[in-house]
Amino acid sequence: MSTRVSHQRVFVSVLLLLLGAGWAANHFASLLGPLRDWQELSGVTVNAAFGIYALGLLPSLLGGGALVDRVGARGVVLTGATLAAVGNTSLLFWHDEIGVLVGRFIVGLGVGLTTSAGTVWAGQIRPNGGAVLAGIFLTSGFAVGPVFSGAIIYLIPERFSLPAAFALTVTFSLLTIALALLVGNATSPAAPRQAARARVDVPYRTLGRALAAALPMAVWVFSTVTTAVVILSARAQAGAVPALLVPGLAALLSFGSGLLIQVISRRLAWGPGAGVAGALLAGAGMGLAALGGASLPLPLFVPACMVLGCAYGLSLQQGLLDVSYLAPARSHGIAVGIFYVAAYLGFGLPVIMELLLPLAGARSPFLVLSLLALVSALIRSAQIVRTDLLVRTNIRKP
Repeated sequence: MSTRVSHQRVFVSVLLLLLGAGWAANHFASLLGPLRDWQELSGVTVNAAFGIYALGLLPSLLGGGALVDRVGARGVVLTGATLAAVGNTSLLFWHDEIGVLVGRFIVGLGVGLTTSAGTVWAGQIRPNGGAVLAGIFLTSGFAVGPVFSGAIIYLIPERFSLPAAFALTVTFSLLTIALALLVGNATSPAAPRQAARARVDVPYRTLGRALAAALPMAVWVFSTVTTAVVILSARAQAGAVPALLVPGLAALLSFGSGLLIQVISRRLAWGPGAGVAGALLAGAGMGLAALGGASLPLPLFVPACMVLGCAYGLSLQQGLLDVSYLAPARSHGIAVGIFYVAAYLGFGLPVIMELLLPLAGARSPFLVLSLLALVSALIRSAQIVRTDLLVRTNIRKP
């Protein structure tokens, strides 16, 4: 078997692991309502279960990125995928108030390792566009997870539906792990690290510069889609759409739009200005959420989800590209980890909005977020000019 073919198979297995990680993380969105109603959990508890996942992510994203820089990506990714499967297995058998918190925390630990290390690994195997494809497959997992779980909840009797939803994502995670183990022997584990070392660092590539460009994008990655999938789906007046399917519909609209806009942006080579568009779309989406307030009719719910999804897609893609272009090879892993830490803080937004609701109402917090997104767009615009001048200056140097 040629080295090229073996690397291609490993690359596909990495993308599938990221698809499984997104599914393992986000299928829970369609289970928030059933857990609240059938298990008699409070709204704060189920939103906290959605958000505590982010607490598990924080150390594993940073630790995973740092471990990749030291020991390579393969073992870190497989460990993360296994932990995500363990967390959802725990939720399969234990989904009372304590169980959902513990299980989601374990899922967060696993998905954090898989996301950071998998993104770096994809970029190492395929330096030209690997990290962007990693984001696309991760997005695909985020999109399909709630759709499948929502369909199971709707079609299968209550007694079996929750266990079936958790069992499905565990099965898919285990299949991706098995595939990665199978094809992983076809290439040397050192190959990705060699690819990373082959990258030539230039003076304008620094960790600080990469993060200064990427972090204003990271803020609008998961804060936008959690707004759509968790907050807006709970406030939607969906009419003929069954309530159990609304979170899945929100996920399909938002993550589907995010996936489509990433593909379009990549095909048409929109460049760093797409990040400005992402921040502006985040502002527009938050503005639509504020317009709807505590009750969104379907004609407002649908475009709000799609606009927020496009903001997610462009912000994720541009943030990863910033890290890829501006971070030095020796700290690429930790840069990806820090970017994702900032991005995943958005998973805490539903809890914050739930706590602010009796104090600030349903509209005001979204208006503030809309203004902050406009500020991010201005910051991004200024950074594009500075970075472009810096890169051009270094390119012209003999």
